[in-house]
Amino acid sequence: MEVKIGVQHTPREIVLESGLSAEDVESAVAAALGGKAELLSLTDDKGRKVLVPADRIAYVEIGEPTTRRVGFGTLPLPLRPPDDLARRAHRRPADRLGADGEGEV
Repeated sequence: MEVKIGVQHTPREIVLESGLSAEDVESAVAAALGGKAELLSLTDDKGRKVLVPADRIAYVEIGEPTTRRVGFGTLPLPLRPPDDLARRAHRRPADRLGADGEGEV
């Protein structure tokens, strides 16, 4: 699940993918903002720990749970040019010249 954390007085937000559920992230944020913890501590999918001082948290955005992406199905397919454009692109330069030697046929 994608978690975005806005930090006061910094132009960029912290974005991480976490394996925690939305409820777990919400309870960790609530504990940090409620004064039970001085730091908001979250671990991303790669095992890196992110620590944010609770008094510097501007906002926390909890995204939709992400499904695991496997294989090449997530890549966009390349667009094919129309058939006549593809044929023109594969012609030799001499084939593009007219009878007088100038311009395309």
